[in-house]
Amino acid sequence: PFCHFACPIGNYIPEWNDAVFRNNWQKAFNLLNVTNPLPEITGRVCPALCEYSCVLGINDEAITVRENELSIIEHAFKNNLIKARLPKIRTKKKVAVIGSGPAGLSAASTLNKFGHNVTVFEKDDKIGGILRYGIPDFKLEKQVLDRRIKIYKKEGIEFVANTNVGKDCSAKKLLKEFDAVCL
Repeated sequence: PFCHFACPIGNYIPEWNDAVFRNNWQKAFNLLNVTNPLPEITGRVCPALCEYSCVLGINDEAITVRENELSIIEHAFKNNLIKARLPKIRTKKKVAVIGSGPAGLSAASTLNKFGHNVTVFEKDDKIGGILRYGIPDFKLEKQVLDRRIKIYKKEGIEFVANTNVGKDCSAKKLLKEFDAVCL
């Protein structure tokens, strides 16, 4: 499907739309959760390139993919389908992630799922980067972001705010303390 090609993260759009159509919200959530570490964010602020690529849009109205994505994730939160999932094993590898915007949070989530001990460094006073400071509240209420960060903390990700790597903490120091650094 063209929507797959247009989606930068490769969401399984037709599959979870079909699951919603069949009232199988658990399956829809599972499919969404495979590819997207921040669906409650993308469901609110993504430019929805997939909708412009929807083949139904040729002769009819395109599927409201972003709204469906948001409905799936909010249904999952409302029905306690979302729980902190700790890795089954820890690799004992330590990874520093610099920046807590969408890329940093996504990287931290993925690295944590693989069992690495992850610490996210943020120069500002609160975690979230552009999600917190660059997107206005009417598009993304910060409680939505805080809800996800709380889950990440329960999963074992550590967050260090007010630390400008390169100024407050040298790269040399990070490379000594961590096995890898993700910028």
